[in-house]
Amino acid sequence: MTSRHAAAQQAADSGTRKPSPDAPDAPDAPDAPDAPEGGPRVLRGLVGMLSANAASLSANRVLSIALPWFVLTTTGSVGKTGLVAFFQIVPYVVAQALAGPIIDRVGPKRISVAGDLASTIATATAPLLYLTGHLSFGLLLGLLAVVGAADGPANGAKGLFVPAATRAARVPLERGTGLSAAVERTATTIGPAVAGVVVASFGSLYALWITACLFGVSALIVSTTLSDPVPEPHETPVEEAEGYLSRLRQGAVFLRDAKLLRSIVCMLAVTNLLDQAFMSVLLPVWAKETGNGAGAIGLVVSVFAATSIVAALVAAGVAERLPRRTVYLIGFTLGGVPRFVAMATGAPLWLVLVVLAVGGLGSGFVNPIVGAVTYELIPTPLLGRVKTLAQAVTWAGIPFGGLLGAGLVTVAGTSGALWIVGGLYLVAIGVPALNREWAGMRKRTVSDASPVGTEHGNGSMAGKASVPGEAAAKEAA
Repeated sequence: MTSRHAAAQQAADSGTRKPSPDAPDAPDAPDAPDAPEGGPRVLRGLVGMLSANAASLSANRVLSIALPWFVLTTTGSVGKTGLVAFFQIVPYVVAQALAGPIIDRVGPKRISVAGDLASTIATATAPLLYLTGHLSFGLLLGLLAVVGAADGPANGAKGLFVPAATRAARVPLERGTGLSAAVERTATTIGPAVAGVVVASFGSLYALWITACLFGVSALIVSTTLSDPVPEPHETPVEEAEGYLSRLRQGAVFLRDAKLLRSIVCMLAVTNLLDQAFMSVLLPVWAKETGNGAGAIGLVVSVFAATSIVAALVAAGVAERLPRRTVYLIGFTLGGVPRFVAMATGAPLWLVLVVLAVGGLGSGFVNPIVGAVTYELIPTPLLGRVKTLAQAVTWAGIPFGGLLGAGLVTVAGTSGALWIVGGLYLVAIGVPALNREWAGMRKRTVSDASPVGTEHGNGSMAGKASVPGEAAAKEAA
């Protein structure tokens, strides 16, 4: 007999969650696990999840502007200013990667609230100590490490509410992921702008107070509107490993063996690396060499962000009716490749902005699709440890993006570097999507999943769904 974990693993490879052996037969099971037909429609969880994300993400974006400016104006040291981001980001990534088993054990609600409260206290402590004359630079770095180590698990925990919140609201999973993507992009666009206005008008200390308040608001929203998710009735129960390290290893093994999920994570890791090379090096160098100046950088980022927000909102309403793999390929290609071509060929600024606007529209459709597929692949009991590890992997290359961009510009020049990065982006998008497992991106129902759990005489789990064949590939396309 195959273990429950193996059954869940095989379901992940096929692009769906396997029904529990104790669940009703397929004809009696619900047709769409992310949009249950029975029961009242409850929007409280979905609204609370989106509001909490908006508050915490806005706090992060405000902090990313206010804190470096605070350090620069109080110390006058560029080197110290550069250290503040390092001391926040590294604990953020490490703590989030390691927090998964604890999130699954304790529950995402407690972790989210505790993390936001810790961030509130640490952020508010900095201006208090500064006003009393007791804030040293070393103490500031320690407070930032606390914020990063608390915020990483808290943000990872918030992401686990999406499937349950969308089910309770009786809306497709793509709507929840689409609205989450719109909130994230809006916070990324508006947060820095608010921080800039506050810093310019009142000073960076006030921006730090606002950051602390936003973290506190997030904790309040989560504590009053959300509850810990529970496994779906049709899901395969997962055998819980004993001990923290065993649970962490269980999540890592699941991520390694789930072919489609692993492919998505690796693709995002590469594209995040290339995006960082573009943002940190290629875009500023292009703006300088073309004579468009720093204003062009702001225009490029703003245009792309604005159209991607619009597209994410549209995707939230229609993505569940679209073919997933087709939307992924078109959206990711439009959002990733044409900008490099336009800049490398010396296109005028207005044309570059048009290309970026179209790219934002394409990009806005990608996150709802990829997010929904990711949630469908991971069993609820493993969601914390697998999701946090996956996000850590996707972020792993970001610190090296600037080095990659600088190296390519040095070797091939700005135009050559743009061509190379654009080509690598196309390969990163296209090659994984040609693999058979990407047929599992199609939206699956419980009845579709039933072949996965079929037991044959040899005692192994078998069925076409475990290894998507030609029919599945055609359906996904």
